[in-house]
Amino acid sequence: MGIYLNPGNEAFKISVASEIYVDKSGMIAFTNRRLGQEKRFICVSRPRRFGKSMAANMLCAYYCRECDSRALFEGRKAMKAASFKTHLNQYDVFFLNVQQFLRAAAEPANLVHYIEEQLLQEVKEQYSEWLNDDVSNLPMALATVFAKDRRENKGFIFIIDEWDCIFRERKDDKQTQKNYLDFLRDLLKDRAYVKLAYMTGILPIKKYGTHSALNIFDEFSMTDPKRLAEYVGFTEEEVRKLCCDYGMDFEEAKRWYDGYRFKQISHVYNPKSIVDAMTEEEFHSYWTNTETYEALKVYIDMNFDGLKDAVITMLGGGRYRINPRKFQNDMTSFESKDDVLTLLVHLGYLGYYEEKQEVFIPNVEVAEEFKNAVDGSAGWERIGDALVHSEELLYATLQQDEVAVAERMDQVHTDHTSILSYNDENSLSCVITIAYFSAQKDYTLVREMPSGKGYADIIFLPRRHNNKPALVVELKWNHSAEGAISQIKKKQYGKALEEYRGNLLLVGINYNKKTKKHQCIIETYCL
Repeated sequence: MGIYLNPGNEAFKISVASEIYVDKSGMIAFTNRRLGQEKRFICVSRPRRFGKSMAANMLCAYYCRECDSRALFEGRKAMKAASFKTHLNQYDVFFLNVQQFLRAAAEPANLVHYIEEQLLQEVKEQYSEWLNDDVSNLPMALATVFAKDRRENKGFIFIIDEWDCIFRERKDDKQTQKNYLDFLRDLLKDRAYVKLAYMTGILPIKKYGTHSALNIFDEFSMTDPKRLAEYVGFTEEEVRKLCCDYGMDFEEAKRWYDGYRFKQISHVYNPKSIVDAMTEEEFHSYWTNTETYEALKVYIDMNFDGLKDAVITMLGGGRYRINPRKFQNDMTSFESKDDVLTLLVHLGYLGYYEEKQEVFIPNVEVAEEFKNAVDGSAGWERIGDALVHSEELLYATLQQDEVAVAERMDQVHTDHTSILSYNDENSLSCVITIAYFSAQKDYTLVREMPSGKGYADIIFLPRRHNNKPALVVELKWNHSAEGAISQIKKKQYGKALEEYRGNLLLVGINYNKKTKKHQCIIETYCL
C-alpha cells in the first residue's frame, strides 16, 4: 500500500464514520459501466465544499485492490448494483490530489516533474521485477507493467482530485498550465493501461483554441451535470430526512440552501451548509463563510457591458439569460459578461436554468454574499444603500406609511441605481424586490403567485412563528396606485392566502413616467 498507488480506504472511513454521512455510493454503478470502455474518462466539476473529495475517496476505497472495503458499503446503495461484487477492491488505483502536489513542489513550474517523480518511484517499488532504475518515463513504465501483467483485472484506475487547482491558484501561469495539460494527455490519452480515469475539480476542462488537450473526457458540470445531477449536492428527499432526524425546520433549510436546478433534479442543496446547519442546530451562512466575499466582488466589479444589469436583475429575484458555451474554463480569459456569469455558476454563486439558459441567485445564503459584495463597493453605492436601508422600507410598509414608502422608492430608483430599462412592470418588480431585500428574513417572497383570477405581482408570506401580516403587492407602470389596489380586489388575490388567517395588507405601487415619482396606497384587508 502506497501514498499514491493503492492508498487504501482510510479517507472514506472518516466520511462514513462522520455524524452526518449521506450515501452517494449509487454513483459507483455508473462508473462501473464505464470501466474499460471508450467512455472511461470522466471529469466532474462542482463548487468547493460540494462533496468532490468525498466522492473521490469513495471510489478509491471501492476499487483499490490492497484493502477490504466491503464493510464500508454494507447497506449502502452501491450494493444494489449487480456489478458491485465484481469490481470491489479489484484494481490498482492511483489517487492524486493535485493541490497537495502543487504545494509540495518547490515551484509551480516543477509540478509535472514532481508528480511524475513521486508516482514513478512507487510504481518501481511495486513492480520491481519488471522495471529497472533506468526507467524515467511514467507512461512507458505503466505500459510495460500492463504488457507483462497477466492478472484478470489488470490496468490502472486514475482518480485525480482538485485537477484544476493550477488554473485557480496560478491563474496567469499559462506555460505551467499547458505543460500540466500535456502531461495529463500523455499519461491518459490512447493508453490501454487506463481502466478508468475520474477527475474532479471546480472548473470544466480548459479549452485551448478550437480543441481541448483532454477532449477524451466526458464532462459533468454545473451547467450540464447530465446523469450525475443527483450527486452534485443533497437532494430534497435527503435534506427532508436530515431535518426530521435533527428536528430542524425543512422550509427554512430550503430557503437558506436550496436553489440549484438541473433538468434531472429540480432541487439541489448545498451539502456543506446543510451538514453544518444540522450539527450546529442553526441556519446560518456556512458555505459562503469558507471564502471571503472579496472573491465574488472581484468578478461582479468587472467592466463588461450588461454585467451590472444582470446582477441587479438577479438581486431583484429575476433571472438573466446567458450563453455559457464561450467560456474558456479558466479564471482569466473573460471576453463578455456571459463568461463572468458562467464562472459564477461553476463557483456556486449562481444557479443555472439549463432549459432557458438563465442564471439566478439560488438562495438566501448566496444572496447575503452578493449583498456583502456590493455594500460599499465603488459603483454600487446606491444599490448597497437600498439593500442596507430595506428594513426601513419594510417598517414603513407595515406601519402603512404610504408617503414614506413612496419616498423611499424614489430614493431606491434613481438614474444611478437602476441601470435596468425601467419601462415596464417587470423591471419595476426587480427594483421593488431589491428595495424589500431584508424582508426575506421574515417573509417568503413569491413572484407572480396564482390567485383567484390572475397573478399577484409579489406576495410576502410570513414565515413560521412570525406575527407580521402577509403582503400582496401589485405593481403598475404609468397607471395609478388606486388602479393597483382595485386590481387586487377584482382578481381576488386574497384567495391565494386562504390558509393564512391573520391580517393582510394590500400594497399598490405605481411609477409615473412623466413625474418620475412613485405613488403608494396601502389598505388592510382581513380574510
